[in-house]
Amino acid sequence: MSDRAPAGQFLDAAIDLLRRVRDEEADSITAAGTLLADTVESGGRLFAFGAGHSSLAAQDLVYRAGGLALMNLLAVPGVVGVDVMPAPLGSALERVDGLAGAVLDSSPLRAGDALLIISLSGRNALPVEMAMNARALGVRVIGVTSVAYASETKSRHTSGTYLKDHCDLVLDSKIAVGDAEITLDNVPAPFAPASTVVTSALLQAVMATTAATLADRGLEPPLLRSGNVDGGHDWNSRVMERYRDRIFYRH
Repeated sequence: MSDRAPAGQFLDAAIDLLRRVRDEEADSITAAGTLLADTVESGGRLFAFGAGHSSLAAQDLVYRAGGLALMNLLAVPGVVGVDVMPAPLGSALERVDGLAGAVLDSSPLRAGDALLIISLSGRNALPVEMAMNARALGVRVIGVTSVAYASETKSRHTSGTYLKDHCDLVLDSKIAVGDAEITLDNVPAPFAPASTVVTSALLQAVMATTAATLADRGLEPPLLRSGNVDGGHDWNSRVMERYRDRIFYRH
């Protein structure tokens, strides 16, 4: 037990994780940003998927001030966030074999696109099959996960594999199994999850790399501005009109 207050413990833990990601995932972040820039330059579309709380990091990329206008949410009914009731149903759906195939069959994803799949554990059927099926379609897949789960837990997919095993690139969030940063002698369970903070920061680092890479190639990154600054709505309308064939949340 530490003498620091729990708030300080959590913030220090999150900062330490962010530093690890910065230092240990730098090459992977560059590679992921380059892959997305290649996709944009070649006319491909960008998608992000996450289930449960992993969907929060995916949603943070879509229709985002300062973000890429081309990032679309690949939504699976019942697993995006905790709006489904009862909430445990969302967790159960992540373990259903075949659901990912049905989702992709009815999605706009096609060869040449890129898909970010966010799953902290990477062990459930949905993210594993999403990656497998997407790559079979010719989609480039970037997995965002905690690699530690692959050595400390058992896969829930019939193949015995994890999300990390079916990706073109993997970004490791470094989150410990269980996603809880604080333990106290008088609290029976560990608490204070940091996965959302770290995963969102990791993905925004990738987005920053994508934008800068496009600019270095002489291409204007398709960025959105805040609607709460003067001229923001007009700017966004022009961007979305220009890229209307690659933006699916505006229809």
